[in-house]
Amino acid sequence: MNFSRLLGISCLTLALTGSLAAQPPKPKRLLVIGEVKGFQHDSVSPAMATMWKLGKETGLWETYIKTDTQLITKKKLTGNAKNLDYFDAVFFYTTGELPLDDSQKADLISFVRDDGKGFIGSHSAPDTCYKWPEYGEMLGGWFDGHPWNTFDAPLIVEDRQFPATKHMPAALVIKDEIYQARNFSREKSRVLVRLDETKLDMTKKGIKRSDGDFAVVWCHNYGKGRVLYNGLGHPNEVWDRPDMQKMMVESVKWVMKLVDGDATPRPRPAK
Repeated sequence: MNFSRLLGISCLTLALTGSLAAQPPKPKRLLVIGEVKGFQHDSVSPAMATMWKLGKETGLWETYIKTDTQLITKKKLTGNAKNLDYFDAVFFYTTGELPLDDSQKADLISFVRDDGKGFIGSHSAPDTCYKWPEYGEMLGGWFDGHPWNTFDAPLIVEDRQFPATKHMPAALVIKDEIYQARNFSREKSRVLVRLDETKLDMTKKGIKRSDGDFAVVWCHNYGKGRVLYNGLGHPNEVWDRPDMQKMMVESVKWVMKLVDGDATPRPRPAK
């Protein structure tokens, strides 16, 4: 073989190798579920559309939108339906008692805890599955009222190092409906954002926490997997906010283990 031909083959090999090396990583897969068996939130549709848009724009994930829980299973499904094994994370914007059988419930818990996958709960996700204790444990708490309804919520960003909140200021105001959480503990979850109780009307009927500690966004490791809850998103307009969209992109990246972030629980910071 002459030198020119050998050189040509070498160059072609290098070009092909470089081309293969330059291929972008294959997108992850996010299952977005907006099944509603309780209060009908108008923002479920904008939320699901936003998650689809963000996945498309970033190229990081493909979004599969469902308004039922059929795919919450590890059983083999027919008709081209995907099961949990196909996905890297699940996103819930749900209310009420979802029609999940015991097998489906066990599969979702195993998906996160044992398989090391991700789960994101949006706004009303704690207002879901009250009869399923493991769900509340995985998410970190349940809905326990919203004493202020929709108002100009004064927020403190506790953790400005975590990927989902590092772009946010130390304090801000967002017009939203903020939930009170039952069975929530800082010993099990890391609070990223909370209400600023010094700016709240603590005489409102329905306030359950005498300590004034109202977590809004939190995260934790759950077995091998990662869980993040974001209580924002009741009004449609919140989903159009660039800072909210940035938070959701980074949240998906974190639960899918595309980025690191310390989820170690810690006490409430001293004032």
